[in-house]
Amino acid sequence: MAGSPEAAEEAEQGPEPPAGGAARRGKRAAPTAAAPQPAKLSRAELYKPPTSEELTQLKETEDLFHSSLLRLQIEELLKEVTLKETKKKKIDAFLHEINSLLSTIPETPETELTDQAWLSKDVKVPFLQVPFNVKGRFHFVPPAELKVVGSYLLGTCVRPEINVDVAVTMPREIFQDKDNLNQRYHRKRALYLAHIAQHLSKEKLFGSVRFAYMNSNHLKPILLLRPQGKDEKMVTVRLHACPDSGLFKPSRFHPSKNNVRTTWFMEQSTPKEGATEPPTPHYNNSILCDTVMLSHLHFLSNAATDFPGMKDGLALLKVWLNQRQLCKGLGCFSGFLVSMLVAYLLMKRKIVKMMSGYQVLRSTLQFLATTDLSVTGISLAKDADPSLPVLDDFHQAFEVVFVDPSGLVNLCADMTASKYHQVQFEAKHSMEILDDRMVDGFQVLLMTPKPMLRTFDHVFHLKHVSKLQGTCKKMQLLNELMDRGGNYVAAALPFVVSLLARGLSGRAQLVAHSMPQISEWPIDAEPPKHKDVGPLTFGLLFVPEFAASTLEKGPQADHPEALEFRTFWGEKSELRRFQDGSICEAVVWEASAVCQKRLIPEQIIRHLLKLHADIPESSICYTGALLESVIRTGKEASGTGEEAMVSVVCSYNDLSRKLWNLKELPLTVTAVQGVHPAFRYTDVFPPIPMKPIYSFHNRSKHLLLPSEEKPCPAYITPLKVICHMEGSGQWPQDKGAIKRIKAAFHLQLAELLRQQHQLVCRPAVTHTDVYKDGYVFRLQVAYHREPLILKEVVTPEGMLKYQDTEESRQLELETLHLPYLTSSLHGLQQQHPVFGSTSRLAKRWISAQLLSDSISEECVDLLVAFLFLHPAPFTPPSSPQVGFLRFLNLLATFDWKNNPLIVNLNTGLTDSVCTEIKNKFIAARSRLPVMFLATPKDQWSSMWTRERPSAQILQRLILLALESLRVLEEQLMDPLSDQDMKMVFRPPLDFYDVLIHLNPNQIPRHLESVDRPVKSVSRGVVKNSSAVNILFPVVGYDPVQLYLQDLRVPYTPSPWTMRPL
Repeated sequence: MAGSPEAAEEAEQGPEPPAGGAARRGKRAAPTAAAPQPAKLSRAELYKPPTSEELTQLKETEDLFHSSLLRLQIEELLKEVTLKETKKKKIDAFLHEINSLLSTIPETPETELTDQAWLSKDVKVPFLQVPFNVKGRFHFVPPAELKVVGSYLLGTCVRPEINVDVAVTMPREIFQDKDNLNQRYHRKRALYLAHIAQHLSKEKLFGSVRFAYMNSNHLKPILLLRPQGKDEKMVTVRLHACPDSGLFKPSRFHPSKNNVRTTWFMEQSTPKEGATEPPTPHYNNSILCDTVMLSHLHFLSNAATDFPGMKDGLALLKVWLNQRQLCKGLGCFSGFLVSMLVAYLLMKRKIVKMMSGYQVLRSTLQFLATTDLSVTGISLAKDADPSLPVLDDFHQAFEVVFVDPSGLVNLCADMTASKYHQVQFEAKHSMEILDDRMVDGFQVLLMTPKPMLRTFDHVFHLKHVSKLQGTCKKMQLLNELMDRGGNYVAAALPFVVSLLARGLSGRAQLVAHSMPQISEWPIDAEPPKHKDVGPLTFGLLFVPEFAASTLEKGPQADHPEALEFRTFWGEKSELRRFQDGSICEAVVWEASAVCQKRLIPEQIIRHLLKLHADIPESSICYTGALLESVIRTGKEASGTGEEAMVSVVCSYNDLSRKLWNLKELPLTVTAVQGVHPAFRYTDVFPPIPMKPIYSFHNRSKHLLLPSEEKPCPAYITPLKVICHMEGSGQWPQDKGAIKRIKAAFHLQLAELLRQQHQLVCRPAVTHTDVYKDGYVFRLQVAYHREPLILKEVVTPEGMLKYQDTEESRQLELETLHLPYLTSSLHGLQQQHPVFGSTSRLAKRWISAQLLSDSISEECVDLLVAFLFLHPAPFTPPSSPQVGFLRFLNLLATFDWKNNPLIVNLNTGLTDSVCTEIKNKFIAARSRLPVMFLATPKDQWSSMWTRERPSAQILQRLILLALESLRVLEEQLMDPLSDQDMKMVFRPPLDFYDVLIHLNPNQIPRHLESVDRPVKSVSRGVVKNSSAVNILFPVVGYDPVQLYLQDLRVPYTPSPWTMRPL
């Protein structure tokens, strides 16, 4: 890995088929003579005491791995990503052929650097030659030396993407004095590679010969060679042109030195009087990197000697980086960089050569988690040479500092402080996961990908990176542009990210950005321009408590910091008097609804980028809340229903207090528990307070009935509330008598609420409906011994025994388990304010797939709760959209067949209990539901999934979730496409034989459709929460559901073939 950044992409790949496998499936391969036989051990060998090495492994497994399974998993992963010996032999042969071909390339006559007519028209110089005119002469001479460097030689490269780096040493005679200036060296390097490409492209040995930028740095083109035929994907050989050692004086490339003249870069005839040349640290670093490739190889080779754990540790670290998308692009945390970091830790004795690969992983993550290289840089240079620059010199020139053994090269030169802070955050979070015995660390850290869309709460794109040219002008970044060779994206990005981080400080714990990436290109094509990196993506990880704050409070008006605050926020800043009497600068953001407050960061970003970076709002595509439109409520659809649910809960709390304080009841109320989804904030369309318009209804005594001449009245949801009465010896022991007593209580509750609180009530045998504040609450009396009485069964012998019956199970579900679940999820909503909206999005999606009858609402709520209680490797979601994307991913990727989903509500399960649940699940798998959910109050029965979904429905859900996730992520990550987020909420109808179209006037929930109707009809209600003494409205009347029930009676089809559209 020495000398060139390693950008190998790690992913688990299946084992290769055996070489001697059967030719066709179904035929058994003939047994070979050398077939392995079971080893026969003598009794002494079988029972001999463990060796010291085995004891060490056992101790390490106990202390570090938490379980022997984790150790085995890591060992299997290492086998999968390690390069096989057979492949190594093929690669070695390919490298030998390349070596012989390079030595035969003919020389060229010497010409001016700008005279490139000698180069074939089939090859373009892989370098942006702007400005074109430059002094110097060039002629090609075959390489002085070829040397394999990097991870392949060290044995630390990993599958499936194998890159072999070859350093091609350019002879001294092609260079002149002052080639360090004005990109002369870089252009000679590019011409050298172009001439090599011209000749190798004619050879049949190669399947492809292409150019690329090393880590997307346009100053560092490389040549990619791949073998012909079926081995083309086996390996990519990357040719790096580098100078002979000692060609340049190192002192010319100190971070404070200039090697790009302003007059040349600006194409001016004479320099300005008194102007000093700015330092060009990134430019200098790019040349120095080429001079130390071989020395880095030797350094890493010495570190890896007698240290097998280093190889394994680096493989694990590369997988870890790859899963977090940190190891590719400009300023990435490459495999080469992490190798040098491990060597540094070895040098500082934070790692010793006795350590295993897992210990190397932990030690490296621990160092990253606790060390901020953007504040305190580190150096591999051993001797304090006074001629070398010191760490402070590097800190003035670069955001992140990690100096190589030469003391001259900053290995993190292109990395932004933001990107390092992201690495640091991930390392810290990973250490917490590794130390948590409740989490499967292997699966979470090494096998779970973390794309930006599912990692960050909000994501936005800078659609047109060409606008960053204006940013450079606005922020006066000419010096940075010269240093970066005109790359305005690399020059402006650190300043844009720091601007956003300052504006969102307190709201966001992390502001991250995607790394500019440029793909490889054919040798006959012009090199990609700076704008070809495509849109830049930014991710925001919020601090939930402050992200939606409408106030940005600044310093007091008479403090010197006030001017800086006003300059930063511009016209948005204004003086305000606060309750403590102070007069301070402040910014107030306009937002009334909860969903609008969640988008205050968008207002901040658009304002700051326009004010300070000259980036117009049209160039920003903010995708943080695009999915929320499908849960917007009401005709105006201004909010997403959070306020409506708070209103329901407030009215319920008031009713609860009234029930507690009712006088003249024969038995007191011991508990009032709401069980409707609105009480746990997960009702997709929460009820809105309504008062009926009598002219739209037919009257019958004190009741209203739907009128045939008028549109169907608005759907009014009955909000179910369980009212527990105290136990008493007066309760009968017969189940029929208990039901009659409960019916009497329903009548009396209605009468007392009418008399004492003037509430409109309608009693029934099984419940009492109460009209309050425009809502209808359905009270159902419960007696705590009734489920036990329903379990009583008399045997033929006359013995009384207890066993679960369908009736007792249903009653326990309604009066015990559902209230507990509702109160637990209500508490979860208080901790995580977006839990409810995430669950509503999930239910909306399931209903849109015509599957809402095939999976219970409670099951969906628990699946979403799992994402908040067990978010690893992520943090708990702080926006409904990212929560929904993770819900789809959970559905699609969780191993439902082999694992229970344990939802640890109120942290009621210990580590040992979770292990017991998993063991019992495996033992009884065939008798358990296909989707098994365990909670503290329901560890063994999975009551919410006992009857549904079926195996067929679960398989369909998995497929739909997989496809929906793919479509959504493609759209959300492509700001230049037409982003129709509702696509995944429209069910496919082409495989139905019959479609029945209904009259919209008779669909009370017509406004709830995914594509809202342009016109809507009056539903015979007005919004009014203060109505008293009214006729009772029509409750729970939905003709669509009734019609659906009638359709199903004669056919009994599969449960998902008929649903209303």
